[in-house]
Amino acid sequence: MVPGNSRQPTGHWMLVVYSMGLLAFLVLPLVVIVALSFSPSRFFVFPPTGFSLRWYQALIAGPKWRDALGNSLIVGIGASAIATGLGLLAAWGLSEVRSRIASFVTGWLIMPMAIPIVIVAVALFITYSRLGLAGSRMALIIAHAALGLPFVLIAVSATLKGFNRNLVRAAESLGASPLQAFRTVTVPAVLPGILTGALFAFAVSFDEVIIALFLSSAQQHTLPVEVFSGTRESITPTVTAAATLLMLVSAVLLLLVELLRDRTA
Repeated sequence: MVPGNSRQPTGHWMLVVYSMGLLAFLVLPLVVIVALSFSPSRFFVFPPTGFSLRWYQALIAGPKWRDALGNSLIVGIGASAIATGLGLLAAWGLSEVRSRIASFVTGWLIMPMAIPIVIVAVALFITYSRLGLAGSRMALIIAHAALGLPFVLIAVSATLKGFNRNLVRAAESLGASPLQAFRTVTVPAVLPGILTGALFAFAVSFDEVIIALFLSSAQQHTLPVEVFSGTRESITPTVTAAATLLMLVSAVLLLLVELLRDRTA
């Protein structure tokens, strides 16, 4: 027996126990939120004394919650569309450039991922206030598109690394214009990366709260902003139902991303 091998099982189980404890520390609070969303009590009682859908019914019937959900969907879809279009063009253009300029531009485009979100929110609020855009839905869409752009850029760029560019040359040799070759050859080939980036951009917009707090007006609150406001003003289990809905949407989006990743592989 090689010295030290007898310690390997102990170290393995310690790692397993540590990982399970860390996972429980992260997941158990979410489980509590989901359980409370099905509680019949008007107060936060855990474990729940029964099972009820009354808070989900209140979420659907409440005008402010319904409007907030509609605003989140509109902003998320708009931001995802803008980020996907710009991210696709940026990834394709940067893949054609082999110089330090491409690395510099790439770093500039993914900078929103590195800068603290509060700093981004304050900067956008000051800029949009001077332009007269603060409080408008379009301002929030543009801001969330900037947050989603890095995810699209990274996802599409990763897909383009395995793309055979001879296919584009073959299409152009057969008479296709560069735009036709891009639309009929490149886009279908990198479509899984495009969809992955679009889903990430939508998820970022749908769950974002800090920038929405700075830029949205009282009539244009998104669902995360309404949840945040509900935890500060009038705390009811409807907040837990809204939070559970946000977690469900995020989980579905991550599942779709995983399926697209397998498709790309």
